[in-house]
Amino acid sequence: MNDYPVVIFWSSEDQAFIADVPDLRSCSAHGESPEEALRDVRIALEACLAMAREHGIPLPTPTLRPVLASA
Repeated sequence: MNDYPVVIFWSSEDQAFIADVPDLRSCSAHGESPEEALRDVRIALEACLAMAREHGIPLPTPTLRPVLASA
């Protein structure tokens, strides 16, 4: 699909899992589970990328981040 990293975390404030694409402003989604948040952020990411291509908006180069996990 693409190389943009996605960060997923629990938000106590929102009482939901948040999936965020740090390289792209305002590209995030939420869900009741990490899987749901990831599924929805992939949809949002595709929409962001399609809109940028359609309007000739340059996209930042994806950054590489290590995979992190909490115990």
